[in-house]
Amino acid sequence: MTTEALTAAPGLRCWIPRGVYAPGADTRLLRRAMRREQITAETDVLDLGTGNGLLAVEAARLGGRVTAVDISWRALAATRLNALLNGQTLRLRHGDLTTAVSGHRFDLVIANSPYVPASGTTPVRGPARAWNAGRDGRLLIDRVCETAPAVLRSTRTLLIVHSHLCGIDATLTRLEEVGLLAEVVDRASLPFGRVLRSRLAWLREQGLTAGGTTEELVVIRAEHA
Repeated sequence: MTTEALTAAPGLRCWIPRGVYAPGADTRLLRRAMRREQITAETDVLDLGTGNGLLAVEAARLGGRVTAVDISWRALAATRLNALLNGQTLRLRHGDLTTAVSGHRFDLVIANSPYVPASGTTPVRGPARAWNAGRDGRLLIDRVCETAPAVLRSTRTLLIVHSHLCGIDATLTRLEEVGLLAEVVDRASLPFGRVLRSRLAWLREQGLTAGGTTEELVVIRAEHA
């Protein structure tokens, strides 16, 4: 962690080491949706792919009992420190998505998994691992859709945020296939950031963007039928 920054997220202190995803528009959008879920001291929250831990910290501030999972030890270290900086307590688990919490059930599952389409092999380390997600951007999203119902209590809620570039309808369909009722509950449009601009020609070749340079982010909410 040779370069690091202490950044101010809205209402929170957040330390971001190199290689850990920094809070962005997707974080803020999911945070807004999460705050509508009436989290209380009786709410068990699971943050899949917690990254910098900002959403997990916010859920704890709202009163929830929060478990934060990530496959990156560096991300978990950042999450632990960010919890301390904000006076919150989290349960941290190292592992690959829901395999880290096998046998446990939660009232609210949140996920801001990598979703940016990318050519080539998905990296196993380095900063690009925080956003690259295969050629269609669905490498992690599909796995979240498939495995989240097993850790979700009946009548409880899953919140996922991702870009339109990896297919909003595809996520809605996949969630319905596993028995969840799903809908888009929040969205925001913004100009392509640095990562998308750097691969704009490739995205156009793949037919993932029709020539525009605006990205739509959505939050999808799902619950057991």
